[in-house]
Amino acid sequence: MSYKVERVNPYDPERPKQEQVSELFNEIAPVYDRMNGVLSLGIDAYWRWEALRSLRGYRPEKVLDLATGTGDLAIEAYRMLRPKQIIAADIAEEMMEVGRKKVRAKRLEQVISFERQASESMSFPDNTFHAVISSFGVRNFQSIDQSFQEVLRVLKPGGAFLFLELSTPEQSPAKELYALYSKHVMPVMAALFTKNEKEYAYLPNSVALFPQGREMMAILNKNGFRSIRLRRFTLGIATMYLAEK
Repeated sequence: MSYKVERVNPYDPERPKQEQVSELFNEIAPVYDRMNGVLSLGIDAYWRWEALRSLRGYRPEKVLDLATGTGDLAIEAYRMLRPKQIIAADIAEEMMEVGRKKVRAKRLEQVISFERQASESMSFPDNTFHAVISSFGVRNFQSIDQSFQEVLRVLKPGGAFLFLELSTPEQSPAKELYALYSKHVMPVMAALFTKNEKEYAYLPNSVALFPQGREMMAILNKNGFRSIRLRRFTLGIATMYLAEK
């Protein structure tokens, strides 16, 4: 099944989304952390921290941070969960290079390593990880179903899949305030970091068309996950999903 968000591309509707997403994030890698903090008004770190708290009961020893970007979730996962190993995977090498510098600065190279992996076709063996985590990356997947099936494959039985995504508030007045922010404020703020209009238009467009709430829970269930839960943050601006293999 195809979802509308899979057809939202940063540049060209005729080119594969995975290729364009890699190009986009390699381009904005040097400014990504500052841009992300500004666009989220600095709340993104709180969302990651709160989401990861949900994994403490699983005590994962081997963790995959999928679509890791610059590695913030992987670093926070080590601080909170203390696993023996974290593999941080992404398709954008320039983003991961920023993450590698952060990890070296914190002297965490023995725990956190980076690998280029596409979510739709990972090279890891079956039943490898106790937990797979991701923040703000699922909406960039070329195929959500195929990626979720890969996540299920590489998870150990009983393992947890936790991901955090931006979402559209469903209740007033947050719904109207977010619409105003995403349509008028976000493009202006994003333009401070990039001069390419398509780059900063991609974010609100992908958020608007991303399946959320019960629809996303149904997608997880369809792809074989169980014990599916969600939690909304900051009036529904971000949503955490947690499911088990």
